[in-house]
Amino acid sequence: VQLQASGGGLVQAGGSLRLSCAASGGTSSRYGMGWFRQTPGKEREFVAAISRSGGSTNYADFVKGRFTISRDNAKNTMYLQINSLKPEDTAVYYCAASNSGWFGQKSKYDYWGQGTQVTVSS
Repeated sequence: VQLQASGGGLVQAGGSLRLSCAASGGTSSRYGMGWFRQTPGKEREFVAAISRSGGSTNYADFVKGRFTISRDNAKNTMYLQINSLKPEDTAVYYCAASNSGWFGQKSKYDYWGQGTQVTVSS
């Protein structure tokens, strides 16, 4: 499966963005999926994950209710709604798919998108 992340951009602190991850070459409902983010010089960190059906989700502690992960399997697309953006949310956001479940560990994911840049100005 190929993943294409989009929806990033430059936004002021306090604003919102919705990231999308479109899957092609496979049926997305077969995969657990997740979002990760990375800043220069740091490890790629877990943001959120969602089960194959979308019925279960998991979030990193720093999300604190500001992020919502969802998916529309009919459209083979996963989303990440980010509200109340902070400058420390600035990062490249990556989407990923796993053959075996939905996890917080990046090593469990088999497929990765190219990333979309989110920049939050103060």
